[in-house]
Amino acid sequence: MKNQRSTTLTIFIGSLLWLLLLLHPSQIRAQETEDEREFDYAQGGEKGPGRWGEMKKEWAACKNGELQSPIDMSNERVEIIRGPEKLKRNYKPCNATVQWTGDAGSIQINGTEYPLRQAHWHSPSEHSINGRRYDMELHMVHLNTDLNLKNKIAVIAVLYKIGRPNPFLSKLARNITSMMDKKGEQTIAGVIDPREIKMSGKRFYRYMGSLTVPPCTEGVIWTISKKVRTVSSDQLHLLREAVHDYAERNARPLQPLHQRDIQLYGPKDTTD
Repeated sequence: MKNQRSTTLTIFIGSLLWLLLLLHPSQIRAQETEDEREFDYAQGGEKGPGRWGEMKKEWAACKNGELQSPIDMSNERVEIIRGPEKLKRNYKPCNATVQWTGDAGSIQINGTEYPLRQAHWHSPSEHSINGRRYDMELHMVHLNTDLNLKNKIAVIAVLYKIGRPNPFLSKLARNITSMMDKKGEQTIAGVIDPREIKMSGKRFYRYMGSLTVPPCTEGVIWTISKKVRTVSSDQLHLLREAVHDYAERNARPLQPLHQRDIQLYGPKDTTD
């Protein structure tokens, strides 16, 4: 019964904690992992991060890739860019089951539109700032299916630390608890408004990386909000209990930078 509960809950708003994006020669699509325990995060384990690149041929990038994520964003590595660049978001409410099933809006990067497809959380955070990992990290996954586009995936990340309850998660808490009580019945989350996921569009890090789960596909445009949000310990516990109760953590270890550029965008009138 516990496994049925976990399977149902992974359906909720595009999977709260697990996401797999599969690339095919003729198309790109976002979907869940068929078996959420096909890999795990146990350090030194047979299915842990150190073995991902050896488990399947198509997962080789997890071991051999040069642009892997997550990374640490330390001050000495970051190039500060002052100017008009701003994270352009155009989200709207939309029905959500395994993914946003209609037009939930998009982001725009360098004139290219990336429609929103999925959202999920990792705990602790996967990315770190000056060596510090936070308590949780949100990934909002955007996908442009234009076959002529080189970089088709764009992910917005938001970091969280323990503190005041997160308003968006407070609204979701009743839905999550209800789904836990249904024990295996498939439940549709209904209309989810991604605009309620608060983040700062003024200061953000950007770099080229990869998916943080197998197949570790590279060419992902990462945008990480500099502003760290808060989540209560109860909210974090609820998320872990709902979809993550067989693992203490689901964060991939930090990956080598390999001379990559990391930009920190911010307004001209700031000293931060």
